[in-house]
Amino acid sequence: MKVTKPPEVEEILFENVLKKVTDSFLPNMEQKPYQLENTADGAVRPETEESFPSRTVPIQSLNIPIPEKQTWNDLKKLYTECYDLITTHKTTDEKGRYLYWDKIKHKYGKQAEMVWAATKINRLAGKKKITDFQNHEFSFCVPDTMQSLLHFIDKTCGSHMMLSDGLKLPEADKKTLMMEESITSAQLEGAVTTRKVAKALLHSKRQKPKDKHEKMIVNNYRLMQKVVELKNEPLSIDLILSLHRIATEEAIENQAVSGAFRQTDDIHIADYDRNLVYQPPKCSEVSQLMETLCRFANTNHDGIENSLFIHPVVKAVMLHFLTGYIHPFGDGNGRTARALFYWFMLKNGYGLFEYISISRLLNQAPSKYAKSYLYTEYDDLDMTYFIYYQLDVIKRAILDLQAYVERESAKLKNFTAEIAQFAGRHQLNSRQIEILQTAVQDKGRTFKVKDTAAQFDVAENTARADLNRLAALKLLGRLKDGNAIHFVALGDLKERLR
Repeated sequence: MKVTKPPEVEEILFENVLKKVTDSFLPNMEQKPYQLENTADGAVRPETEESFPSRTVPIQSLNIPIPEKQTWNDLKKLYTECYDLITTHKTTDEKGRYLYWDKIKHKYGKQAEMVWAATKINRLAGKKKITDFQNHEFSFCVPDTMQSLLHFIDKTCGSHMMLSDGLKLPEADKKTLMMEESITSAQLEGAVTTRKVAKALLHSKRQKPKDKHEKMIVNNYRLMQKVVELKNEPLSIDLILSLHRIATEEAIENQAVSGAFRQTDDIHIADYDRNLVYQPPKCSEVSQLMETLCRFANTNHDGIENSLFIHPVVKAVMLHFLTGYIHPFGDGNGRTARALFYWFMLKNGYGLFEYISISRLLNQAPSKYAKSYLYTEYDDLDMTYFIYYQLDVIKRAILDLQAYVERESAKLKNFTAEIAQFAGRHQLNSRQIEILQTAVQDKGRTFKVKDTAAQFDVAENTARADLNRLAALKLLGRLKDGNAIHFVALGDLKERLR
């Protein structure tokens, strides 16, 4: 994972523009002296026959070079080349990509440095700066392609629990989908397990984690639940430490302490070849930087109360990045950073993100995730690279969720038809059919007599008879709870209906 630091724009312009002017333009100029005089109104102009001696004070003669015609043509050509570069190579390339120096160098060869300079000049013109973080000045751009991604996210999963095409997220799938982020976030941090084993662990109420890897998964699930619980709270140091404590309890390395900022500077971020690529801020800076992070998160960047507008999704991504950049903990920084991303998304009404997993996609290409950090670090703390990468991940995660819901909806439609056929053969009533429809969608759900009676507005004896009938057909399981009998949705109910 080799990332090259980009050249300085000032150096590029000096070598390719200013030096070219001084080396080729000035030596070839014809020397013709002009007498200058200082005018009474402060202007300096050549002395001519029309000058007014009474209103001027003569000054020292200066030699002003007059360029030759060819030199003027060369200068004009240089200007045209620079103008064409700046107007051609804008913030993004022709495909709307926010390219890093390595990509530009590979794409444009000998012309790469001037293309990079033109691109950087255009980016500078559209940059928004975040200067609150002491001596760390961050910036970001919002090009058209980023606006398009943000519009997609708003349109598909804004302040509701339904996807843009009208598909509703099945209740039965919500727990499973929340598990997905918990599992893949742990895998991204090195947990070794399969999704099947991990889901069985999370579904089980009695099974305890057998090692640190499984403990990390359980912690992440509790972490996501805590994020949902705290979504309406302002960000504070105590909240951040509580999230870190949940994420790392009995699953922490590097002699780090759960729920506490690091107290050492022996944290080094290396690439896959173990080359040092990033040194986080000193531990003495961490508390102040995290306080600043909290103020930043709690500030309303709506462009009205605060002159700076930051789209909520962009700001959520920034919190993710900034937590990773500050690296406040000895271990568990990634898990905490992603938790803060989810916290801010839910806080701003993006309810579907309780069930959308970004870690699964990050885990598929961890080097790209790491590179998006490095691009920002190496290019003057320009967070646009990280924002673009994360928004693309979010878009793909949403599309994955849509595809999943479409598949499950199609399956449910088929199973609904099978339930109807089964009901016809066994003369089930409408209440029993509805119970089965719920059971198919929610494996492991417990049906209590009292709750069922209230749901259908019938006597408890009637509800008990309905449930017993389904149990007799082996479509529901029985569970004894003291003197009471409850009924459980079976995991293989779909097969039993066939």
